[in-house]
Amino acid sequence: MKQISIIVAIAQNHAIGKDNDLLWHISNDFKWFKEKTRGHQVIMGQRTLESLPNGPLPKRSNIVITDKKGLTFEGCETVYSIDEAIEKCSDTEESFIIGGGSIYKQFLEHANKFYLTRVHKDFDADTFFEVDFSDWNEIYREDVKDDPQNDFEYSFIIYERK
Repeated sequence: MKQISIIVAIAQNHAIGKDNDLLWHISNDFKWFKEKTRGHQVIMGQRTLESLPNGPLPKRSNIVITDKKGLTFEGCETVYSIDEAIEKCSDTEESFIIGGGSIYKQFLEHANKFYLTRVHKDFDADTFFEVDFSDWNEIYREDVKDDPQNDFEYSFIIYERK
């Protein structure tokens, strides 16, 4: 079975982004993301790649999904469908889906692990990702109640599909 994991930060109102950017700056979340994805394959949509300030993520195999046939991206492997991206996923090594909104939604049914940073606050956004976790088992949780850099609480949670 392909080892497909989603990694995402979601606000309590299901917000994940606005204007192709993140809604918050949580240093611990950047560390969590880096720790989990480093050395692994990351899969993203074209707009997510374009939103990365320094281009493809270092120390990771970057795969970009676009519907623009023939378009390629330096430092990335380019695929033109979700099915083609899934074919690139390994049976033994974890592949991480890192966005954006439509890519998350298309991969949700294929994912068997879910790394969630749950931000316990509502945000004004234009991109949302609502997930029904009734088909998932929570296997890890760390609640952060006091982060001097942020005026809100958040939790790191890992789920596995039932």
